[in-house]
Amino acid sequence: MLRPPRDMPRRRNFGAPAGRVALLHALAHIELNAIDLAWDLVARFGDSGLPREFFDDWLGVAAEEAEHFALLASRLEVLGSAYGALPAHDGLWESASATAHDLIARLAIVPLVLEARGLDVTPEMMLRLERADDPESAAILARIYRDEIGHVAVGWRWFDRLCRARGLDPEAAFHDRVGRYFKGVLKPPFNSEARDQTGLPAACYEKLVVAQKSLHPNPPSLAVEGGTHAVRRGRVGA
Repeated sequence: MLRPPRDMPRRRNFGAPAGRVALLHALAHIELNAIDLAWDLVARFGDSGLPREFFDDWLGVAAEEAEHFALLASRLEVLGSAYGALPAHDGLWESASATAHDLIARLAIVPLVLEARGLDVTPEMMLRLERADDPESAAILARIYRDEIGHVAVGWRWFDRLCRARGLDPEAAFHDRVGRYFKGVLKPPFNSEARDQTGLPAACYEKLVVAQKSLHPNPPSLAVEGGTHAVRRGRVGA
């Protein structure tokens, strides 16, 4: 069952089996969407004169997202549930639809905002799962976390390359696209260690936070809501 993002409940109690199942189900749904998002890049922008390397990179991302989904779906079965047993939302496709006409915007929003946010919050989820005596689930999140560093790196590499090829300043283009197409605000603290590994310059997101604070002195929070890069109205869930 799919519900509007605003109707999805918060998931906080990782210590209870039902809470962990809800978390893993939300993550599985997001990883399934991530497969489609990677393939959508390949199909939607396939006639835009991009080099073969672009498509190879995103096919690799899609394959890893599929592995993530399979790991999470298998873990749900071990815990007595299954993917599809709980409601989910299609919030990620709001960003996909909004950026369907603009590859620069798609790269800015999906890998460089949504997946990068996953790098900020996943380590804490891993710790909470370990404290709940669920090292198996924590290990799956650790695998996803390592791969997502690579996915954000792919996103930044192509964002930077395409911006420069089109005569755009990457930092200015990032601020412009996020301002126009992301329904929410970025919120620290950022996982600088992981973000630095991706090549994404800190100035891109740190300066944007300063600019957003001047426009939104009391912004909605970017709360941990049960998935590594889920979109909610006015916030990112992680």
